[in-house]
Amino acid sequence: MKITDRQKEILSRIIQEYINSAKPVSSRLIKEKYNLGICSAAIRTEMQRLTEMGFIFQPHTSAGRVPSDKGYRFFVNDLLDSDLLDFGDISEIRDIFQRKRKNVFELAEKVAKFLAQRAAGFVILDILKSGFFWKEGWEEIVREPEFEKRDVLLEFAELLKDFEKEIRNLKPESVPMVYIGQECPFSKGRNFSIIVAKCCFDKRQEVIISLLGPKRMNYNRNIGLINSLVKINDM
Repeated sequence: MKITDRQKEILSRIIQEYINSAKPVSSRLIKEKYNLGICSAAIRTEMQRLTEMGFIFQPHTSAGRVPSDKGYRFFVNDLLDSDLLDFGDISEIRDIFQRKRKNVFELAEKVAKFLAQRAAGFVILDILKSGFFWKEGWEEIVREPEFEKRDVLLEFAELLKDFEKEIRNLKPESVPMVYIGQECPFSKGRNFSIIVAKCCFDKRQEVIISLLGPKRMNYNRNIGLINSLVKINDM
């Protein structure tokens, strides 16, 4: 069954709303907030079809809908198939690299902190020649509602251990790679997403940039952030 343009629009709205609120999205909210030119009944029908196709699901009988891994993947592929996004204020990123630094480790600290704060996620920078890892983002990640559950926090900590050991085996390139939920090649990754890319700091030091967070992360913003970091260093 092929997804229609109308269904694609509704799916995009559901994902955007769920990213912002972390709450199941109802047909009533979609009707009231977006001018889609169709009635509530038609929206409910399309949401039911999206559910049957596996793009969204209903966590509870009386709840609205939540994106599935398949829904997120469709949404992300649509982003990646378009002209790759950039972070809005790219001058802010450029300024980080233009300031004088003592060494690459000081630069890694600044980049990691900037990315963790703007993406509201956990950042790992792997400086390849030195084998040095810089990590930032615990403060940001624990603010996300998913991490209010202790078992999710522990699962994420286990994912970080596995990821740090295997990060280079992912063989990232300059185009951001996105792993969503069950796609993650790690046993503890089913509730999380990972964006990873390789770039050069100062055109010499190869660095793998990784951003980890809940599947509900803001893909539009976060892919744009990492893509901008890569592009600035390729100039």
